Amino acid sequence: MARNKAKNKNTPEEAPIPANVNPEELEKIKQELAENREDPSESVTKMSDRFKAKIAKELNDYRRREKTRLAEMMSIFSAHNFYANGFTPVELRTTLEDLGPTYVKIGQIMSSRTDLLPESYCKELEKLRQTVKPLDSEIARAVIEEETGKTIDELYSEFRDEPLGSASIGQAHYCVLKDGTPVVTKVQRPLIADMMHKDYELLKKLGGLLGAVSTAEPGEDSMDLVSIVEELEKVTDEELDFRIEAANTKFFKENCIEDENVVNCPTVIDELTTERIFTMTFVDGYSVSKKSRLVEEGYDPSAIGAALVNNFVHQVLDVGTFHADPHQGNIMVSHGVPYWIDFGMVGHVSNKDIDSIQNLVLALLDGDAESLVSVVMGMGAASPKTNRDKLAEDARVMLEKYAGTTGISDMDITVLFTEIGDLASKHNIKMPGQYTMLVRSLLAIEGVIEQLCPELNLFEILSTKLAERMKNNFNLKNTLLDVGKELLSTGKRATKIPGLVAETLNGLSKGKTKINFELTGFEEPAGALGDFTRNLVLIVIACVLFIGSCMLASVPLQPLTSTGMPLIALAIMLFSIGLGIFAVRRLMKKKK
Repeated sequence: MARNKAKNKNTPEEAPIPANVNPEELEKIKQELAENREDPSESVTKMSDRFKAKIAKELNDYRRREKTRLAEMMSIFSAHNFYANGFTPVELRTTLEDLGPTYVKIGQIMSSRTDLLPESYCKELEKLRQTVKPLDSEIARAVIEEETGKTIDELYSEFRDEPLGSASIGQAHYCVLKDGTPVVTKVQRPLIADMMHKDYELLKKLGGLLGAVSTAEPGEDSMDLVSIVEELEKVTDEELDFRIEAANTKFFKENCIEDENVVNCPTVIDELTTERIFTMTFVDGYSVSKKSRLVEEGYDPSAIGAALVNNFVHQVLDVGTFHADPHQGNIMVSHGVPYWIDFGMVGHVSNKDIDSIQNLVLALLDGDAESLVSVVMGMGAASPKTNRDKLAEDARVMLEKYAGTTGISDMDITVLFTEIGDLASKHNIKMPGQYTMLVRSLLAIEGVIEQLCPELNLFEILSTKLAERMKNNFNLKNTLLDVGKELLSTGKRATKIPGLVAETLNGLSKGKTKINFELTGFEEPAGALGDFTRNLVLIVIACVLFIGSCMLASVPLQPLTSTGMPLIALAIMLFSIGLGIFAVRRLMKKKK
C-alpha cells in the first residue's frame, strides 16, 4: 500500500467489499486483502518525514524496545517459571499481564478459542482487562492525515480530540463530515502492527525451543505453543487490518439487516477507511445494558430483546455469518432500535454445520443419546483415545437430567451446548472452531437477554426457526418416492432370500461333493418359508411407515386436522396400522 500524502488511497472504487456477496465471497475478498496487506516491518520506511516528526517520541521508544524486548520477555517467562511446573490458568493470565497491553489483547483473543485452549484457561483469560493510556490527539490526527493525504480540516467540519474509547490497538474519535454526517473514526496506534508482528516472531522462536508445554491441569493434554501462536497471529493480523472490520460491517448491513427500523448497524464510509483507519456512521445511543433508561424513555425491553435474538438466529441459520462477540458493549440502542457494532470478530457456519446443529437440537429434544453421539462424532475430530461406548454412556447420563422437562422453555440452550462441548472434550473429540465460537456467542447473547428480558427463551426461538428450516427444506413428494423405492427394493430382495439360500446350498454341495442330488418333499416347507418372509417384510414396511408418520406429525404441514396433526401424517399412520394388522393376522393364520 503506497503511503504518501499526495494520494488519497481509498476512493469509492476501492471500497473494501461490494454489495450483495455471500459468505464464501466475503472470505475470498478478505483473503485478497490479506495478500495485499502491507508488511509491518516496512511501515517505518514508508512513513512520510512529516509523520515521523509527529511521532518522534514513539519512534525512539519503539527502537529502544526492539533492542531489549527479547531479554524482557525471557525475564518475565523465567520469573513465572512455567517450564518447570507447567502453566496454570492463573499463571498464563498473570504472565500476559506482565508482558504488557499487547499481550493482554492476545489473551482476550485466546479467551474465546476453546478449540485451542482448555476451557479452564479460557475462563481465566476472560478476567483480563485493558488499562491503556489514550493516544495523544495530535498523533491520532496525524495518522488520519497520513492515511488519507488530506488535512483534518479538509475531511471534517468537527473533530473531537477526546476519544470515545481507547484500546491497545487503537482508539475511536467522534467526528462530523463536511456534509453534516456524524461519524466515528477508529485510529490505529502507530507502529503497533510492527510491534505485535515482532513479538509473535519472538514467541514462535521461544515456542520452538520449549516445544509442548504442560498445562499443569489433571487430564489435560500439553499445549503446542507454536501452533497456538500461529493461529493467534492470523486472528491478530485481521484485527490490525481495519479493512477487514469494514468488510464485515458492510456484509452485515447488506445481508443480515432485514429491516433497519427493527435492528440496524453502522454504515461504512469507504472514502475514510484504510488499513489503519476505519470510519462509520455514529450511533447516537447507549448500551443495551441500560435497561432502566430504556424503560424511562418508553421503550419495551422485551421487544428489543426479541428483535436482537431473532436477528441473531437469522444471522446463523439464514446467512451463515454471525456476530462473534455480541456482549452488551457491542449492542447499542438508538431511538428504540438496537444496533450491532464492532465487527472485528465474526463467525461462519456452512449448511452442513447448520444441519449438524439441527440434528443436535433434535437429539436433545428427543433425549436420544445414540443420535447425540453420532452428531458429536460427526462434527468433531475423534482421537484414538475416543471410546464410543463410554461416550454414549456419558451422553445418556447427561440427557437423564432433562428427562423431567415439560418443554423447550425448561431448557437452557447455552448450558446444553456447553455440556456437549465438555462431553466431547472429555472423550478426546476436538470440536470445530466454528462450533466453539457459536457457543460462546450464544452465551454472550443469552447474557444480554437475561439482563434485558429474562422471560425470553433463546432455545425456543432457535428451535422454532430450525423447525421452519426443516419444513422449507422438506420435499414430501421426493421423500415419499425415495422411501417407497427403498422399501420396494428391500422387499424384492427379501422375497428372494429363500431361493438364494437354496441356490447357495446347492452350489456348495456341487462344489464340495461333486454329486448332483435333488431335494424332494420340501415344497410345502419352502412355500411356508416364502409366505412367512413376505408377511415379515409387510410388517417391517408397516413399522417404517408408522415411524415416518410420527416424524411428519411434528412438521406443521397443511392441511391440519382438528387436533393440529398434519392430514398426510394421519393418513400414513392409519395405513401403516392397517397394513401391520393385516400382515400379523396372515402370519398367525399360517402358524395355525
